[in-house]
Amino acid sequence: MSELVQQQPIENRPRSRRAELFTFLALAFGIWPIVAVGVVGGYGFLVWMLQIVFGPPGPPGH
Repeated sequence: MSELVQQQPIENRPRSRRAELFTFLALAFGIWPIVAVGVVGGYGFLVWMLQIVFGPPGPPGH
């Protein structure tokens, strides 16, 4: 196992500042807003389905 590790060159090339900025912008303004909308929408859908099955919250019989 140690021979396999020694044979493969390890490449630790630092990322450029421009690539890091692009990655940050893609995450901050692209991916995370979509994930946030999906999570909130999924939670709302779950609550809606639970209310269809079990009825709306409140005292029983009213």
